Amino acid sequence: MEIKVLGPLEARENGISITPSAVKPRQVLSLLALQAGHVVTVPTLIEELWGVTPPRSALTTLQTYVLQVRRRIEAALPEGSAGAAKNVLVTRYGGYMLDVAPETIDVRSYERLATAGQRALEVGDLESASRLLRSATDVWRGPVLVDVQIGVRLGMEVTRLQESRLGVLEARIEADLRLGKHQSLLSELSVLTAQHPMHENLCAQYMLALYRAGRQWRALEAYQSLRDTLIEELGLEPSERLRQLQCAILSSDPSLNGPTSARQLERQLAG
Repeated sequence: MEIKVLGPLEARENGISITPSAVKPRQVLSLLALQAGHVVTVPTLIEELWGVTPPRSALTTLQTYVLQVRRRIEAALPEGSAGAAKNVLVTRYGGYMLDVAPETIDVRSYERLATAGQRALEVGDLESASRLLRSATDVWRGPVLVDVQIGVRLGMEVTRLQESRLGVLEARIEADLRLGKHQSLLSELSVLTAQHPMHENLCAQYMLALYRAGRQWRALEAYQSLRDTLIEELGLEPSERLRQLQCAILSSDPSLNGPTSARQLERQLAG
């Protein structure tokens, strides 16, 4: 089986689509896929499908949705596999489990690459870190489960994964800055800071890349834009570390030109 959740939901068995078309069976399959190898309890599934006010028939209806997913799996299995779908979508005490190999779920591939990339960055293997972290984000085909109705439980998973993806992007940009690839990062950081106008670390990375590309005035503009947004939206000034970076850019501090990331530079300036 192959299941993709980092984008539109896709599920295939033996190359045949088993993705449900109905709304709630899609939710059931999505939540089971995100927790593949682990039991998802009946109360968790009911909360996902109906929130805190489930109908009296919730348990029976949930069993119907599970049966619908199983039937789609069964139809895609080779001849002579009657009943085998129960070994894929397994009933366990108190819930259900999707029993598939981790590598068949795209989110597991993403997390494996992201973890390896973070470790490479921690030990200073910048080329490997950049490559692995870029490969991790390349697994994504769009927003998580973009075509699935999202309930409370899926909402938690979607938020977690979106935050993870942003962290991986930051880490990869950090590796690329330390590799001296500031010029090639400008366009990407321009988009990211526009999408996340109050994200201080992305702003710091953009400021550093702009400064190293000879655009000191643009780096200062990026700082001012963040400051204006923070004051307007939250009534807050930028953090001390970002103000120190602004001062370093104003004074053309020589340390700005070294092979360091925004975070490393901030620690140097703070020291």
